[in-house]
Amino acid sequence: MSEVSVALVDDQPLIRAGLRLIIESQSDMRIAGEAGDGGEAIALARRTAPDVMLMDIRMPGVDGIDAIGGVLSAHASIRIVMLTTFDVDRYVYEALRAGASGFLLKDVTPEALVNSVRAAASGDVLLAPSLTRRLIEQFVHRPPPPGADATPLSTLTEREREVLAEIAHGRTNAEIGARLHMAEGTVKTHVSRVLFKLGLRDRVQAVIAAYESGLVEPGQGSGSNLG
Repeated sequence: MSEVSVALVDDQPLIRAGLRLIIESQSDMRIAGEAGDGGEAIALARRTAPDVMLMDIRMPGVDGIDAIGGVLSAHASIRIVMLTTFDVDRYVYEALRAGASGFLLKDVTPEALVNSVRAAASGDVLLAPSLTRRLIEQFVHRPPPPGADATPLSTLTEREREVLAEIAHGRTNAEIGARLHMAEGTVKTHVSRVLFKLGLRDRVQAVIAAYESGLVEPGQGSGSNLG
């Protein structure tokens, strides 16, 4: 992977300084810029088009959730990773549904942080602390927004539905291949087709779609990347 550009968005300068030190210590990463609230984040996205944006979920003025749509409108390819202080944050699911690629606790280790940035940039791995499954299960049965269409699972083949179910359990391509007796490259192709057919931007949205459509029920199964 080429150098990953990272934007930092947090209303606390001290938090941004700590993140900057960690990111700048990596030879394959660089800081694209910093912002102190959601409005600045949108402007920063338009100006720099970073690969990954680390953004606080709660900020005065325009908060992280409200900024997601504007950031993605500026550049749809930006991977947004939300940062939160609390391990149970009622806004996390809304952020994921709005288009965030995942979230991290602010007390994450430096190693986990940089690995998560690389994962977000690659788009291949569901970013998730161990609490992600609980958060998704807590919020997934909320009524869909007015005008929302049901997930068109009828467009998927049986094999693609199996792959989607495995994604929902947090399994990597290698783990899915082992379980379904497929080459990892074949799994990657199926994953791409699932995302394309359902109009999803990444694996996080695929997890949400699998739960909301009823393909996977809360509490069913387990996976290494979801705790």
